[in-house]
Amino acid sequence: MSSEQPESAAGSRCPRCAEPLEPGDRFCGFCGRGVSPDGTGQEDHPTIAMQSPGAVGAVPGAPAGAVRWPTAPEVDSADTPAPVHLATDLPGTTSGGGELPPGEPASDGTGPRYRTDDPSESPTGTGDYPLPAPDPRARPAGEAPEAPEAGTPTGEDPGHEPAAQPPAGAGASPRTCVFCGVGRVALDDYCEHCGKAQPRERDHMETSLDTLAAVSDRGLRHHRNEDAYAVSPATLPDGSPAVVAIVCDGVSSASRPDEASLAASRAASARVLDLLALGTHPQAAMHEAILAASEAVNALAGDGGTDQEHAAHQNAPACTLVGAIVAKDLLIIGWVGDSRAYWVPIDREGPSARLTEDDSWAAQMVAAGLMSEAEAYADERAHAITGWLGADAYELEPHTVSFKPDRPGIVVVCTDGLWNYAESADEMASVLPVDAADRPLQAARTMVGHALDGGGHDNVTVALVPFPVPGQGAGSAWGGAAERTATGGP
Repeated sequence: MSSEQPESAAGSRCPRCAEPLEPGDRFCGFCGRGVSPDGTGQEDHPTIAMQSPGAVGAVPGAPAGAVRWPTAPEVDSADTPAPVHLATDLPGTTSGGGELPPGEPASDGTGPRYRTDDPSESPTGTGDYPLPAPDPRARPAGEAPEAPEAGTPTGEDPGHEPAAQPPAGAGASPRTCVFCGVGRVALDDYCEHCGKAQPRERDHMETSLDTLAAVSDRGLRHHRNEDAYAVSPATLPDGSPAVVAIVCDGVSSASRPDEASLAASRAASARVLDLLALGTHPQAAMHEAILAASEAVNALAGDGGTDQEHAAHQNAPACTLVGAIVAKDLLIIGWVGDSRAYWVPIDREGPSARLTEDDSWAAQMVAAGLMSEAEAYADERAHAITGWLGADAYELEPHTVSFKPDRPGIVVVCTDGLWNYAESADEMASVLPVDAADRPLQAARTMVGHALDGGGHDNVTVALVPFPVPGQGAGSAWGGAAERTATGGP
């Protein structure tokens, strides 16, 4: 995040950290506190509850006759039901396996924690807080594929440093500065004429696959893009088409967050595509894909990376993940952290819905009965995440859920850089253009633009996934090459 932001003309400042605010900002770019246009604090919108496993009925709070969401009778490869996993299914324990006292963290400091993007806010100065909430369950080990897949940046250095250019005379044409248009770009990615650093490939990325599209942008306050995504078509064993979208958000208080998100998105996408091709149930495939992503991020902690930006704390690389699979009449959602998925019907006659529950401090406080919803969301730690992928994370069972929508719709898969500016399902639906099914790439650009217009305090990434999957036919992009661009700006 840039530290040289001009103060607004009105002199508005964040009521929590006193950082200057820009006109129209809805969130503080330093601490994440929600603010109203006059610079005062504002309360967060309550979380939309998801249906429990096996429940059949309308989305809570929806009018009569609204879309019904029966859960799928899914089974995994062992012919056993694949359950919906929630972060609060198991109680917290101490390091010795004993029960935690109600409302109190473990006395040895090893109880559940949450991670914040601002390490200075935590009592330890490391970005971690003690968390008096249920400890997530342990998960089995998974394997992380190494092969990248369609829809992610390819041929790039997985780190945040610019890739070295071939020396003069090696057959590569010298690059010209995108700012002055005159100077030659040196090996360190700076212009020899005006001295400006050239945009990184990941500053702005776009992918278009017929009716499936994704856009990611660095935003206006961060010095690099720590988000990553992978979108790809798939084919089931019976020949029917499917689509996969994975979106990851690097945790800024950890080291090498940009590498973590890229490794997780690539590993999850490769794993889910392999399993779908073998006939694995999509929900089981999503579960295994998240485990593979976790292993890929864990591996970064021991590879001796060169990034020393967090040398004082050495938090392990970490990221959040949310993914969507559309296969036949099923919509599968999986996640760890606070990246989200939303459902918006194409006809806009049925209700929109949020399909994920955040792994956040506020959500766990409410679920554990330790605080009321009003108390939890009024706390400054409300948006701090309690679940993430990384070597120092508590072993989380990936959250997965299966839906059978009764009408066509668009699944919005995004990071908090977008939903911070459209938190509720209705707000997200209002931001999604009505022609998103016909022009998904333009719709994704519009949604990223909405976040940038709102202040662009974080990296912004969104993937738009169609339901159902368009059939394979003449002129369909499912069997052809994808359109992908990576530029220095929208």
